[in-house]
Amino acid sequence: MSAQEIKNKLITLGNPEKAHHSSYFFKTAKGQYGYGDKFIGCTVPETRSVAKQYQGLSLKENKKLLDDEMHECRLCAVFILTDQFKKANEIDRNEILNFYLAHTYRVNNWDLVDASSYKIVGEWLKNRTDRSLIYQLADSELLWDQRIAVVSTLTFIRNNDFNDILKLSEKFLTHQHDLIHKACGWMLREVGKRDEAVLTFFLDEYAAQMPRTMLRYSIEKFPEDLRKYYLNYKTIDRN
Repeated sequence: MSAQEIKNKLITLGNPEKAHHSSYFFKTAKGQYGYGDKFIGCTVPETRSVAKQYQGLSLKENKKLLDDEMHECRLCAVFILTDQFKKANEIDRNEILNFYLAHTYRVNNWDLVDASSYKIVGEWLKNRTDRSLIYQLADSELLWDQRIAVVSTLTFIRNNDFNDILKLSEKFLTHQHDLIHKACGWMLREVGKRDEAVLTFFLDEYAAQMPRTMLRYSIEKFPEDLRKYYLNYKTIDRN
């Protein structure tokens, strides 16, 4: 099994029209977050299907995939890692986790983060009391580390554990990038699906300070009247 073999399979599935569309969708122009990224033009299901065929890929070969300039190669790499992590014992999970953390600079678009972070970092930390790793990632200067920190909490949220995402959402109230606003808003919405009272308590405290995108994402599932209430929250006298 080799990275080149996987890349060749992905290339056979490529579609130039889809590759061109992806270059716009993933913001690859100069100055945008995906600047310089290149695409083969595979669909996500196609890429996932290829990943399923290479569950025994070594970390050495996976690194070559992650280092590849083609987006789908890196996506396939994280699909393989998450599948391997799910089936691994504790020792091998630790090795996969450390490999992932050492290469987050190559998990360098939102879809790569969202496909892997909660399945690796989140699962590793799920039953651990020490979650300092989440905050180390959040404190990183790398945008992708910060998004990994936020999206990793999805695993906790699905287990009705909301403390970390509430702390991170407060921390990132003044963040400048909409990819972090969207991630926090998405996770807060997931909190609201499980415990609306927890979300509304957070909103009552911070809605006036929240970036508009974060707020809109978080209240997406609310009834229209409640959405309007929070969207107009900055103008309401709450004294």
